[in-house]
Amino acid sequence: MSPYPDDVLTRTKKGELEVRSLIDRGRYVRYNYLDPESGAPMEGGKVKLVLISETGGTEEFFVIPTKSRRDLMIPAPEKGARKVWDGSRAVDV
Repeated sequence: MSPYPDDVLTRTKKGELEVRSLIDRGRYVRYNYLDPESGAPMEGGKVKLVLISETGGTEEFFVIPTKSRRDLMIPAPEKGARKVWDGSRAVDV
């Protein structure tokens, strides 16, 4: 018998049993890049995703749209503190 509750067990496509195990919990910030003159999205709609853990650590990723409509997520170097535009003012990430 498994030491895990049934609620956290799942089966793979191959039928193997596996446990959904939490790595981290927190919040996130997602932002894109706009042309300062026109306000149109830049670089083909690239988005930056910053995952913020409850302990304060961060992980950053670029999310790049592809022609197949399956986004590509690429790890990005951490840039530290910065501000983003929320539509009316600059706010901290």
